[in-house]
Amino acid sequence: MPVNTFNLFLLGMAVVAVVVFVSLFFVNAGYGKFYTPKWGPSVDNHLGWFLMEVPVFLAMLVLWWLSDRREDGIRLVFLLLFELHYFHRSFIFPLQLRGHSRMPLTIILMGALFNTLNAFMQGGWIFYFSPADYYPQNWLSSVPFLVGVVLFFFGMYVNIQSDRIIRNLRKPGDTAHYLPRGGMFQYVTSANYFGEFVEWVGFAILTWSWAGAVFALWTFANLAPRAARIYDMYAREFPGEMDTAKMKRIIPFIY
Repeated sequence: MPVNTFNLFLLGMAVVAVVVFVSLFFVNAGYGKFYTPKWGPSVDNHLGWFLMEVPVFLAMLVLWWLSDRREDGIRLVFLLLFELHYFHRSFIFPLQLRGHSRMPLTIILMGALFNTLNAFMQGGWIFYFSPADYYPQNWLSSVPFLVGVVLFFFGMYVNIQSDRIIRNLRKPGDTAHYLPRGGMFQYVTSANYFGEFVEWVGFAILTWSWAGAVFALWTFANLAPRAARIYDMYAREFPGEMDTAKMKRIIPFIY
């Protein structure tokens, strides 16, 4: 594939992200808090998360292995950071889920499709379409890499910490709803989404790539509308507990 075609692919993905962003303010993705049988056949959420996330983990490995740049140390660092996130999302996060809710197959298939396309975006740029000399030998000590890797691990920490807080809201057998507290939940009602967004902004910076930027855009487009719905839901359920003047939806102090 010529580089120009790859760039058009990135542009197309960015345009679709904007469409998805607008659409999700009108349609709830039917999983988790917003699960509904209207989305069709479903599977256990443990299996669903695995099936949705593992394609990108495997596809990225295939793209790396088939590349003649697979021994490039800097690009290998990028791969390890990317795969660190998706190893957790594919193999650890599903096992940590409490309870057994349902996840529609349509959501799983759409998520798996996007994840595969994202593997092509990130792996394509890192191992195939970036200029051979784009990342000099001192890249790992460059400002973009250092700033990006700090944001990446900060975002990962917030994401994992927030997921743990949500998992521990209920004791076994409890079906009540609770307002998450602690960590970044003192600033936003969807701290887990904030962490994931920061993580991929960091990845975009540390790779200094349009492919990474498009993925960060997709992350926000997918999560921000859902964060807005969660914010509204909490505001209705906990009118006396939620400080709406202080708490935001997904970006502290901003949105």
